Amino acid sequence: MTAKRVWNLLRDGFDRVTIYLPIIVTLVLALGTYWLVRNAPKLLEPVPKEAPKHEPDFFMRGFVIKNFLPSGDLRSELFGTEGRHYPDTDTIEVDQVRLRSVSPEGLVTRATANRGVSNADGSEIQLFGNAIVVREASTSANGKANPRLEFRGEFLHAFLDTERVKSHKPVTLIRGSDQFTADTLDYDNLTGVAHLQGRVRGLLMPSTPGARR
Repeated sequence: MTAKRVWNLLRDGFDRVTIYLPIIVTLVLALGTYWLVRNAPKLLEPVPKEAPKHEPDFFMRGFVIKNFLPSGDLRSELFGTEGRHYPDTDTIEVDQVRLRSVSPEGLVTRATANRGVSNADGSEIQLFGNAIVVREASTSANGKANPRLEFRGEFLHAFLDTERVKSHKPVTLIRGSDQFTADTLDYDNLTGVAHLQGRVRGLLMPSTPGARR
């Protein structure tokens, strides 16, 4: 084979390769792009925000929490053998709860229960198991004597700022020497009205001659 023939064969081969060169380059680029896509690090996908869980974030034992009025006067004291704070509801669950509250007028209210759930500022507390709320006897600004009030039940909901006691379960209300029972209760101390519903029973004791009821 002569050198000229060899040269012609090489030139023909090069011409054919040149014709298919764009296709070959495109194929190489496509394969390279596919490889890069497969091996490139994946972007972090946005993680949906989880709903807060009802789990305590800190515990307390043998504690007392005090709340004060803007004037600096003591508003309430919350005692317990153990307490758990729940950040999702910003509440404190207390075992063997004891509460002492003093209104701006000096009216003292006490509460005890096997367990209690208080809001953040101590203005509202739910009492569970052997719940007792007592409003001590007092004298109003006009000199009227207000008898001692006591509420008993397996559940009581006390609102300290609005001076209300509510329950959707059977309760006993003791006013002075009188006693009432009912299936539900809604008592408003500001109006002095107690709404008793369900099986309501009352025991009214004779008043002492000359004493006001």
